[in-house]
Amino acid sequence: MSHTIPLRAPLDDSGLPRKEPTAGPAVPRPSIPAPRQGDDMSSLNFSVPFQQVLDRITPHLPPYLLKIEPDYGRVRFEFRPFTGLETEPVKPKSYYDDPQLTHVDESQDVAEYRLRMIARNVLGDLYEQAAREWKCAAYVADLRRVVKDAPDRWRAYEREAKALEAAYAYLRTAEAGREWPAAISRLVDAQDATLAAAAAFDERAAEIAYTHDKHLYADLGHVDALARAGYPEAKDWHVGDGFGGYFRDGLAEKVTGLIKEQETHLVKVGRLSGTTPTH
Repeated sequence: MSHTIPLRAPLDDSGLPRKEPTAGPAVPRPSIPAPRQGDDMSSLNFSVPFQQVLDRITPHLPPYLLKIEPDYGRVRFEFRPFTGLETEPVKPKSYYDDPQLTHVDESQDVAEYRLRMIARNVLGDLYEQAAREWKCAAYVADLRRVVKDAPDRWRAYEREAKALEAAYAYLRTAEAGREWPAAISRLVDAQDATLAAAAAFDERAAEIAYTHDKHLYADLGHVDALARAGYPEAKDWHVGDGFGGYFRDGLAEKVTGLIKEQETHLVKVGRLSGTTPTH
């Protein structure tokens, strides 16, 4: 995925001679786009040659980097897609040990100070962006692992919920008055079946909710993450909350509340009517 990253300090593309590494394994070097005819390179307002920065950071570029290039005062990174199963991207130890990147006082050498500062910033931006992409991929990978048969369980709940809705609506008809005990019995059966289906879905929803909480700081919302994991229909699921490793506000809790509302209504109807419909 390609990203353009604004730098903390601008680069220069002044075309100074390129310095080739003298030792170590060959590292694929990203190509730098040549200026197009009519481009005014001075309008980029750069202050450090990009090639010099690239020379400094090349030993520390990760293998998953596909492209790095200047883009009008910014740097564009493109990474190989992450699976989320890799180790989280971090700056390598070689970065911290590199004498060509250690701090130099500005008072000693202004040009070297600025070059090293910008090189460190570019690497910092690169690994920060890579980590953000990896976190999204790890989030999606974890969801794929925990969702399992949640779609089937949700569909089973929806079927029972519709049957419950129909059984409750039937009580308002004249026909229900002629078979009231049987109609109430069917309502209770539908309530029990819906609550059981909701509890079954909660077994999966709890793991999904814990995964949402685990990846709280990924650049993906819950619905988008589930869609990327292959479950766009999850936008309709009642997953609940898994904050802090405690599952709450699940589907069974919602159904329990609905059942209480239904029973309260029926009690009130019986009290106000003063009678219970019979044959």
